[in-house]
Amino acid sequence: MTITATWHGHATFSLQTPENKHLLIDPWLTDNPVCPDDQKRFGNIDIMAITHGHFDHIADAVSLAREHQPTVIGIFELCKWLERKGVQNLITMNKGGTVEHHDVHFTMVHADHSCGIQEDDGSIIYGGEAVGYVLTFSDGTVIYHAGDTNVFGDMALIRELYEPSVVMLPIGDKYTMSPKEATKAVELLQPQVVIPMHFGTFPGLTGRPGALAERLAAKGLGSIEVRELRPGDSTELG
Repeated sequence: MTITATWHGHATFSLQTPENKHLLIDPWLTDNPVCPDDQKRFGNIDIMAITHGHFDHIADAVSLAREHQPTVIGIFELCKWLERKGVQNLITMNKGGTVEHHDVHFTMVHADHSCGIQEDDGSIIYGGEAVGYVLTFSDGTVIYHAGDTNVFGDMALIRELYEPSVVMLPIGDKYTMSPKEATKAVELLQPQVVIPMHFGTFPGLTGRPGALAERLAAKGLGSIEVRELRPGDSTELG
């Protein structure tokens, strides 16, 4: 089987693995204004990976974990918060580490972003650092989900060490990279395919895939595919 990725809007992706397991990244569905209604529920979730604790990445994490009992992967401090909320089957890790589950290797890498978890009373608590994931599948496909981040020079190390063929990059601006910074990220990573994310959800997230494609072409990187998805769209990878 091939790997099928569905974009639910913002940074939320679900992936069907070659072993027909269901992986969900950064679950924000119920109140996600761009997620189609028919994409907000799942028959099953086998693995959940979370990049950081902002509401637009974890809002449905606790409810979906209770419903489906997946294995949940995250940085240590965030997992401890989830544990206090009753989430089970947690795998804690930190940057540079790799864990394997359901024939997928998850390598946690750096992200240049903040991370605070908003409690029900409005207070903000420390949730560990923001991260990205390099996902290595049994068929050899390597996908990098950058989480929320600005460009950083060590993306060149991610390329050197892991050689991702597909990268999922935020481009919306204001809270993450804009197309300008994302162009440099692509230059450092040199993937075959870029899937833009974290844009268009709110009025302030003004970056668009077309602007990224234009900047890449101007840099002589037009052979790298910018695969523009609409919320709810699925695409085959690998």
